[in-house]
Amino acid sequence: QVQLVESGGGLVQPGGSLRLSCTASGVILSNYYLDWYRQAPGKQREWVAGITTDGFTAYADSVKGRFAISRDNAKKLMSMQMSSLKPEDTAVYYCKAKYRVLEYWGQGTQVTVSS
Repeated sequence: QVQLVESGGGLVQPGGSLRLSCTASGVILSNYYLDWYRQAPGKQREWVAGITTDGFTAYADSVKGRFAISRDNAKKLMSMQMSSLKPEDTAVYYCKAKYRVLEYWGQGTQVTVSS
């Protein structure tokens, strides 16, 4: 059974940092494209960042230069370091793993940026 579990969310002041993690089980993670999405209250879920099987990364313009996505296939782990956080980064963050037609999501972790 495939399972993705996010962790690392919480409350942080503007300008602060958080590191999100996504731990996978039941998959060979090296086969999967990995992404982070987020959904703020009253808004649609949006793509935040992605990393290919070869380690190439891409970011939404809103987080470019502030967030950094990484993966450790051996540990079945994906992470995202978030810095210079802004109130508009407040959302539930989800990890996604995709391989061909197979797609799996985590349950989400809340990130709140507020003073």
